[in-house]
Amino acid sequence: MKTRRIVFCILITAILALLFLLPIFLVVKGGFWTEEGFTFKYLLGVFRNPIYAEGLVNSFAIAAGTTFLTICIALPLAWISHKYEFKGKGFFSALILVPMILPPFVGAIGMTQILGRYGVLNAVFGTSIDWIGQARYLGVIVIQALTLYPILYLNTTAALANIDPAMDEAAANLGCPAFKRFFKITLPLIMPGLFAGGTIVFIWSFTELGTPLMLNYTKCAPVQVFDALKEIGSNPFPYALVFVVLSFSVLLYALGKFAFGRNSFAMQGKAAVNFTPEKLRGFRTLIALVPFTIVSLLALMPHFGVVLTSLSAPGSWYKTVLPSVFTVSNYTEVLGHEMAVSSIANSLLFASVAVIVNLILGVSIAFIVVRSKLKFAGVLDALAMIPLAVPGLVMAFGYLAISSWLSNIGYIRSNPFLSSIFDVRINPTLFLVVAYAVRRLPYMVRSAVAGLQQTSEAFEEAAANLGAAPSVTLRRITLPLITANLIAGILLAFAFSMLEVSDSLMLAQQANYYPITKTIYELFQLLGTGKYIASALGVWAMVFLTVTIAGVSILLGKKMGAIFRV
Repeated sequence: MKTRRIVFCILITAILALLFLLPIFLVVKGGFWTEEGFTFKYLLGVFRNPIYAEGLVNSFAIAAGTTFLTICIALPLAWISHKYEFKGKGFFSALILVPMILPPFVGAIGMTQILGRYGVLNAVFGTSIDWIGQARYLGVIVIQALTLYPILYLNTTAALANIDPAMDEAAANLGCPAFKRFFKITLPLIMPGLFAGGTIVFIWSFTELGTPLMLNYTKCAPVQVFDALKEIGSNPFPYALVFVVLSFSVLLYALGKFAFGRNSFAMQGKAAVNFTPEKLRGFRTLIALVPFTIVSLLALMPHFGVVLTSLSAPGSWYKTVLPSVFTVSNYTEVLGHEMAVSSIANSLLFASVAVIVNLILGVSIAFIVVRSKLKFAGVLDALAMIPLAVPGLVMAFGYLAISSWLSNIGYIRSNPFLSSIFDVRINPTLFLVVAYAVRRLPYMVRSAVAGLQQTSEAFEEAAANLGAAPSVTLRRITLPLITANLIAGILLAFAFSMLEVSDSLMLAQQANYYPITKTIYELFQLLGTGKYIASALGVWAMVFLTVTIAGVSILLGKKMGAIFRV
């Protein structure tokens, strides 16, 4: 039995290595190995090139600014939510998660309509200032922070819930004031949770492609990589630039892990006392609701912009607070638009197949991690979670490198059927499915692991003692007991695959294979009705993610924050 598990573990590890490590290896190889052999010329050239160097600095500044702003937003909200009980808390705790239903680059459409030269803000104040045009960097970090702060909020809330309140009470009994207790006791204890969420936010914003593209902020590394796609087969510099982006992401994660991970404090398995939130009444309730209200209004501003744009007749929202003519024709047109309809079908296909792959791999990995006693099971668990820390931009570029390598093999190039499978320029289906599956595998693994940890192994042992085969035990005992967790993982993997940005923008190069996000980007570029149809398609994406995240929240509750943890 143990030998079988070892073989199975090796097999799953080999599959992950093929799907995840191979594209990264080809990125590294493309930046260092040429026909003349190994060289550092192109890597050094990235730093010597003033355009690339400026792009890296700007990307780092975007990530730092976005992460700092998300901490400023999420930490006070999480602390208030944990510390106090007040009327409206449940409603606002759900409302502040709403930004997760809109990809940042779609929110950029709404923000340009509000803060653009002919937008709402100028209509209110009677000015003619292009707020975003004059502060594109600030616009990028604000849009990204207002979308990504729920990830940090969920991690911080979960970390606060795990603190033993006896520690805070002991410090209070010794005369330590509340402000000092927060920085001396609470903050150090929740630092691992802050780091877990902050890592995702930093890497996500460091490599975010869609938002800078939509705001025309081209002087950053992700957009420079996107612009260099046409040179992927002949120029080593794009490979070197992607390697630098990957190295920065890994290095920053490692530094954060060293700085914060080693200072984490272990706590007892069970709190010495039960924590009871302080109940607020009257004016104190209003004070507690103020930050939730302000953040919710700011975070929902891009959503309002997208919804109103989708309901506007073309040209009717110009230098006015609200559109002068409302219409639903944009929704009718988008449902009849050939590119939009095919993109919905494509995304459904790509995401569905990716989820099937995720389910098989995720459950297999979870069983090895939780049920086996193999010493290297932790390595497999770490390998499965690394895609959260590796930028989607890097993975997409790696899959492009694989496609370029395969399509240049003589036998594949001369065979039309094989070319249609392995060449993304002809058909990106295979690589989009693999990219979606690898990028969202951590959600399925974490959901399945949580379910297995909550399910007693005694049920499976009893079935085995009665002569049930392992496959029968899995099908009739284990899987039904963890169904809720698997559904949560499936919903998250499916929803975020449907609305994946970097992989879709880079891998889909033929209009008849565009997924939803690539179609929204392409429609937005069209003159006339383009942004209105793109907004209508974006609203559909919002509704879809709203239903998904609501379902996952119901199924997982407070454990939802663990999904977004490296």
